[in-house]
Amino acid sequence: QMQLVESGGGLVQPGGSLRLSCAASRSIFGAMGWYRQAPGKKRELVAIITPDGSTNSADSVKGRFTISRDNAKSTVYLQMNSLKSEDTAVYYCYGRNGLSTYWGQGTQVTVSS
Repeated sequence: QMQLVESGGGLVQPGGSLRLSCAASRSIFGAMGWYRQAPGKKRELVAIITPDGSTNSADSVKGRFTISRDNAKSTVYLQMNSLKSEDTAVYYCYGRNGLSTYWGQGTQVTVSS
């Protein structure tokens, strides 16, 4: 059974940085990416990366967040810089194989002074 395990969340001050990682237990051949969900809000796409490295991200994080992946390790990363209070959310990674989508359990990111 496929499992995605996230790490790297935590508490950071505004303007700080965090790096999230998400490792899959088996190979991911499709897109991988990150969503987030803040309290009282819908889950929203943060960034996505295809197997060949093409990326797309939400306008709210462009220029601050960078997504990358290591296909050999079936791992996707999210480097988050210049964090703002509005980035506070639970961050979920996902991966696709064909018609199947797999999700991580979520990791909390809190941006607060």
